[in-house]
Amino acid sequence: MSYQCFDVAIADQIAHLKLSRPGELNSMTLDFWRELPEIVEGIDADSAARVIVLSSTGRHFTAGMDLSVFGSDAFRSGQDDEATRGPAVYDLVRHLQRTMSCLEQCRVPVLAAVQGACVGGGVDLTTACDMRYATEDAYFVIQEINIGMTADVGTFPRLAKLAPEGLVRELAYTGRKMSARRAAEIGLVNEVYPDHPTMLAAVMETAREIAEKAPAAIYGTKRMINYARDHSTDDALDYIGVWNAAMLQPGAMGEAFAAQREKRAPEFADLPPRRGRP
Repeated sequence: MSYQCFDVAIADQIAHLKLSRPGELNSMTLDFWRELPEIVEGIDADSAARVIVLSSTGRHFTAGMDLSVFGSDAFRSGQDDEATRGPAVYDLVRHLQRTMSCLEQCRVPVLAAVQGACVGGGVDLTTACDMRYATEDAYFVIQEINIGMTADVGTFPRLAKLAPEGLVRELAYTGRKMSARRAAEIGLVNEVYPDHPTMLAAVMETAREIAEKAPAAIYGTKRMINYARDHSTDDALDYIGVWNAAMLQPGAMGEAFAAQREKRAPEFADLPPRRGRP
């Protein structure tokens, strides 16, 4: 299937999603907001891959929200009427938020590979991923403050858990750029690479390593990390206990031990197809 904003390829149990509008700085048009959840939820529902790599093309990862969205009927619908403006804006924002949340809610890890500018909605996009990698020339900007609005698609609830609060506030209040090196120093970025090809090669190697693990165990691990981030230690420990009581797969553990003993690659069953929204 062809898309307006993405090129999608699946090979060796890795789905590679590439933002494909480099001439427009990979800005997020209305098609982007429709296509991203369609692609990600489709991969997840069909168990088409064990890992997703999200990268981009051209000089910049993304310039963020395309200005055409602000003038679209979808954005303006209901806003000219004072009585309906609030609910209309709320519904639109929630729709945009769900688009980013599909990355967090899918069962497989999502790795983001960032080059050049990662602006506005790009910060929302990458912070919803499991891991982030960047090139030397990459930088991150909470652009919304520079255009007179408060970031509302996912920056603050996620970034404030990935970076020190004081630094998040500084970036959010000033609209300054944060370099890839600085992002790595504070733990927002896992690794920085000298150029785009080197980064992609390294990220794909990490993806291959993840794809070799037991899919059910990876799924459980992602769920536990997300849950532990948002709950108390005691609640998270209880949930992990309940999860393993229901989901632990002795067969997968036996295969992992046997593969190590026999010095071969393990063979694990894929996750079952997923039906309905997460």
